Amino acid sequence: MTVAEAPVQVPVRPKTGAVLAVTGVAPLLVLMNYSTPLIMVPQTAAHLGAGASGQVWIMSSISLGLAALLLVAGGLADDYGRRRVFVIGAALLAASSLVGAAAPDTLVFVLARIVQGMASAALLVTSLGIMGHTFPTGHGRLRATGLYGAMMGAGVAVGPLLGGALERPAGWNAAYWIYALAAALLALSAMAFLPESRAERPRRLDLGGVITLGLGLAALLAAITEGRAGWFRGPVVTLFGIAAMLIGAFVAIENRRRQPLLEPDLFRRPLFLLATVGAVIQGLAVIGLMSDLSTVLERRQAFTPLTAAAAIAYWSSVAFLVSLQVKKVRLRPGRLLAAGFLSTAVGDLLLLGVTARWSWPQAAAGLLIAGAGYGIANAALARLALDSVPADRGSVGSGANNTARYIGSAVGVPIVVAVVTAAGFDTALWICAGLLALAAGLPFLLQKSRLQEPGNPA
Repeated sequence: MTVAEAPVQVPVRPKTGAVLAVTGVAPLLVLMNYSTPLIMVPQTAAHLGAGASGQVWIMSSISLGLAALLLVAGGLADDYGRRRVFVIGAALLAASSLVGAAAPDTLVFVLARIVQGMASAALLVTSLGIMGHTFPTGHGRLRATGLYGAMMGAGVAVGPLLGGALERPAGWNAAYWIYALAAALLALSAMAFLPESRAERPRRLDLGGVITLGLGLAALLAAITEGRAGWFRGPVVTLFGIAAMLIGAFVAIENRRRQPLLEPDLFRRPLFLLATVGAVIQGLAVIGLMSDLSTVLERRQAFTPLTAAAAIAYWSSVAFLVSLQVKKVRLRPGRLLAAGFLSTAVGDLLLLGVTARWSWPQAAAGLLIAGAGYGIANAALARLALDSVPADRGSVGSGANNTARYIGSAVGVPIVVAVVTAAGFDTALWICAGLLALAAGLPFLLQKSRLQEPGNPA
């Protein structure tokens, strides 16, 4: 065969509908699994025989796995294959969900939840990274990031409802059996429909960075979790010290490497700073607050777990619907984030007094506006996570953004609980609304700062 006769190889374009479907299911499944214990802690603890400390770990253990591996998984995905890491994450989520569902005691369940968090980290960063690679610009990217944010909101709505609905007829662990099956099907779907992609210039494995960051964040989250029983106890202080040393070592390693896991120069980018700080604020003031609302309603208004879950589901369902429509709004992502934060702050203030004197109309109005703000912010943060990093490092951007979000929520939950215990839920609402209102000014401060890059507005 001559050169002229050689067949022309035409690159196969991925079926974008199938890519969106598979990658959209990933954050939905992750957030369903993450949020199920929000209303199931008493039932789970009773079955496993968990004490007060065990209940805290039942609630928080998945965050440890998530925060420890999000950025690491993002770097591995960009360098060694996003679909590969996605499939591994889905398979690991299936296996760990089976172990969690069959757990005979608290220790096994907590360990399974930590592994679920690690698997969830792989799914979160790769799904957004694959979206960014498949839809590099324009309307397609707006549609993809809106879907990603919407599915995160939907997961928070569906997870507690599913757990609460199945608890009486099928037991405390019924949802985890379903998650195991869904994750296995997700792995098979990824192998069938997702294209493989990686960075144009893959980097060598930053083993020192992977170890110090992963262990450092794990120690930090463990310290925060244990700190709820007393912040100045010996083990807690020791864990904080270990976390500080390991994260300090990570910073030193990254500053010396030619190809670091996380480029230090990213922190000179205003969009990256906005994405990171915005995610921390959302974790602190939104997820931290709403994570405690169901508990407050059960204790002060004698809500059943299912009724409390319905209130949370209403809030997050609004977030789901709004995130899907954000693609129609022609605002820069930074200004979109500011709008989301301001809307959430207004919704929080409308909820003042509702936990003491329950009113469905007042609660519906406050949760509607707060949910809309959460949905707007979710879509904006997904866009910022991709736009704030080089085009071939989308999974790293997703990993950094989600790491910040879950560290913020891990810190936010005990702060909100402490404030509610000492001064009431209304005080927590005032504090969170004020923090969100202040954070809404960040895009405008960064836009005027010397760090602002031409052509990359906040």
